Amino acid sequence: MGSLLEVNNLTTSFYTRNGCVRAVNDVSFNLRKGETLGIVGESGSGKSVTCYSLMGLIPQPPGKIEGGEALFDGVDLLRCGAKALRRIRGKRMSMIFQDPMTSLNPYLKVSTQIMEPLRIHEQLSKKEALSRGIEALESVGISEASKRIHCYPHEFSGGMRQRVMIAMALITHPELLIADEPTTALDVTVQAQILELIRARQRAEGSAVIIVTHDLGVVAGMCDRINVMYAGKIVETGTAEDVFDRPIHPYTVALQRSIPSLGIKGKPLYTIPGLPPDLSVPIAGDAFALREGLTNGGQWLETPPPMKALSATHWVRECDVVLPELEALNDVR
Repeated sequence: MGSLLEVNNLTTSFYTRNGCVRAVNDVSFNLRKGETLGIVGESGSGKSVTCYSLMGLIPQPPGKIEGGEALFDGVDLLRCGAKALRRIRGKRMSMIFQDPMTSLNPYLKVSTQIMEPLRIHEQLSKKEALSRGIEALESVGISEASKRIHCYPHEFSGGMRQRVMIAMALITHPELLIADEPTTALDVTVQAQILELIRARQRAEGSAVIIVTHDLGVVAGMCDRINVMYAGKIVETGTAEDVFDRPIHPYTVALQRSIPSLGIKGKPLYTIPGLPPDLSVPIAGDAFALREGLTNGGQWLETPPPMKALSATHWVRECDVVLPELEALNDVR
């Protein structure tokens, strides 16, 4: 299948009182039709800002998209203009936001909010839009949808609100669905239900999906390819098999070690030493090499490390950091 989305050298910054924060720095990737791409990394690594940039949702000011292009089926989302972007956003591209309680309008009934994309993009009547809205809620597993569609968001549980968000995002049959931390604050059982729902709807619609998460366990069984981000840059990218079976970058290795299910019973959980860098301070070289508690050879402290091809599908950013073993960390503690 051909590429649906091609992102080249995307750079997004925020100008604050503390200086310029380069949240996304020269990010490039592509997404094919029907494919699932996972973007993983710690909080503050630039995952969500990448997606908000594509959707045109960066507040300006303080945010500014300073460079790059994002070609969606040949249209540059970063330069196509507000009217053209509105015709794409909500119709051909949709997003499931991280917190449905703050993303849904508490003053409006669910019916008003779920009908809006149909009224705007497909010019349906209220009756037709309401009927489609009820069908959409039923398709995501909400019982008594004809009654509950007239409820307010606070009358739903967290899992049900997330289902409403999924129904709203998919009601116009988009070609691209972006799910930003879709299982945050949900219990494990509901998480599995939500992920399976997204996967089932993707199969039915044939949509491409981008899943943004800090949890490698979420993307393990969902994604065809994975981008690992750190300090606004992609440090490793490849198929799910590449990243999980043959991780090369020490940050990817550290993320995998931090998965609780992989820990040895009775042993402390592995944690990555130090903290992510302050992106308001210019970083000349490898941001991961500056992290406290890590050993590095000093090769990339002043020079930006390049990406290196390991295979046709697997790319990794050069890095000479050596991770401390779990036992050594325990001795320090």
